[in-house]
Amino acid sequence: MSQVKYKRIILKISGEALAGKKGFGIDPTVIGHLAQEIKSVHELGVGIGVVCGGGNMWRGESGEKLGMERAQADYMGMLATIMNALALQDGLETAGVPTRVQTSIEMRQIAEPYIRRKAVRHLEKGRVVIFGGGTGNPYFSTDTTAALRAAEINAEVILMAKNGVDGVYTADPKVDTKAEKYSELTQLDLIAKNLKVMDRTASSLSMDTEIPLVVFNVNTDGNIKKVVMGEKIGTVIRGDK
Repeated sequence: MSQVKYKRIILKISGEALAGKKGFGIDPTVIGHLAQEIKSVHELGVGIGVVCGGGNMWRGESGEKLGMERAQADYMGMLATIMNALALQDGLETAGVPTRVQTSIEMRQIAEPYIRRKAVRHLEKGRVVIFGGGTGNPYFSTDTTAALRAAEINAEVILMAKNGVDGVYTADPKVDTKAEKYSELTQLDLIAKNLKVMDRTASSLSMDTEIPLVVFNVNTDGNIKKVVMGEKIGTVIRGDK
């Protein structure tokens, strides 16, 4: 463990990343790739918590635009994150990595309810803990979930795994060819510059807990391990003000 920079992490995987090139649903090839990437970090003895997004299936904001009650639409999004968590669990266990799924919405037939002390104990026993269901409350994103769970399990960093984007830029690099990549920022910079890396609630919580964030491209082989080992890839967002 002496060679790793971070001994306990929260890995935030967007729903879009799980969809791969298809853009919707779950791509088994992507799940298999992620499982191997996480396994390589798990073998270093790093404690790993994973928070899954649900945008590959449903977004609460989309439901609201269709005329649904926002809270109802958000609960549907929470269920989508649980489906992603179960898919990732299957991929990890197929790869030989012990896991537990914990959900903020109780559904005992398929997963444990989220209990902080139990999650920490699983990590201590070398299990990857996958957190599904967001915070369990409408109006809160899975970015906020990642910031919250990171604080609760005493994670040293949040790894923000992006689909094809290798960091934070001054503008969308897919649209603006002159966009420049930031190597380092603070959470206050994200808010002041309106950089849409995570929502303001998540940024404020990360700022309060001073837990740093690393934004990187999850599609590049070995990137999760490189971040954990302390290599400078992506964009580092310091947790201080």
